[in-house]
Amino acid sequence: MTDGYDPLDLDRHVYGDPDAPVTVVEYGDLECPYCRAAAPVLRRLVDESQGGVRLVWRHFPLFEVHPHALTAALAAEAAAVAGRFWDFHDVAFADQDHLADPDLRRRASTLGLDPGPFTGVAAQQFAPAVEADYLAGISAGVAGTPTIFVDGTRVPGEPTLDVLRAAVAEASR
Repeated sequence: MTDGYDPLDLDRHVYGDPDAPVTVVEYGDLECPYCRAAAPVLRRLVDESQGGVRLVWRHFPLFEVHPHALTAALAAEAAAVAGRFWDFHDVAFADQDHLADPDLRRRASTLGLDPGPFTGVAAQQFAPAVEADYLAGISAGVAGTPTIFVDGTRVPGEPTLDVLRAAVAEASR
């Protein structure tokens, strides 16, 4: 493992200013089309917040309906060790129909990473990190993806920019 990567730190995948006053947490699945649709909305929310909002990703692979969600989550953790979580997140969402082991190894190579730890037995070292996220989601009442919280308050419905901005404004009061 590299410096800065703690597999059990639930805030290990942060987009935006890590010290932002408002935290948006997404429990997501890299094979979920609704998470893919939410990704640019969440990024825009953070990008337009002028440092006021940070996004934290937590894995919640819906492995019963998405057969590659768990292996994609493990591969994302392998990318995180190299400081490339968000790059992997983006390429996984860009082509969700190709998340089988050969695809994950190919994505690692495309990102300039050693594909060895991205799949198979080698990827199992990342299972505790994915499990920690998943169990935190269960404890928070997460049942599907994406499930989004703004400063601990669940945001119901479709995560549109207007809905998220209103939730951030409420959290900022």
